[in-house]
Amino acid sequence: MLNSIFLGPMGLGTTEIILILAVVLLMFGGRKIPELMRGLGKGVKEFKDAKDGSDKPAGNEPTKEEK
Repeated sequence: MLNSIFLGPMGLGTTEIILILAVVLLMFGGRKIPELMRGLGKGVKEFKDAKDGSDKPAGNEPTKEEK
């Protein structure tokens, strides 16, 4: 599945993806990566919420009245 996402005329292969992940691991270390991914996930969620036109801030649960 991972290969099908990055295939193309100048796409990334499995070897390139593994190399990139190894470099990221060396640069940031194992302890920092979960924090980076958490921040990336929050950013993606905020982007999706903004794209969908949601006026609610990210992370807030809807109240009983909003359900």
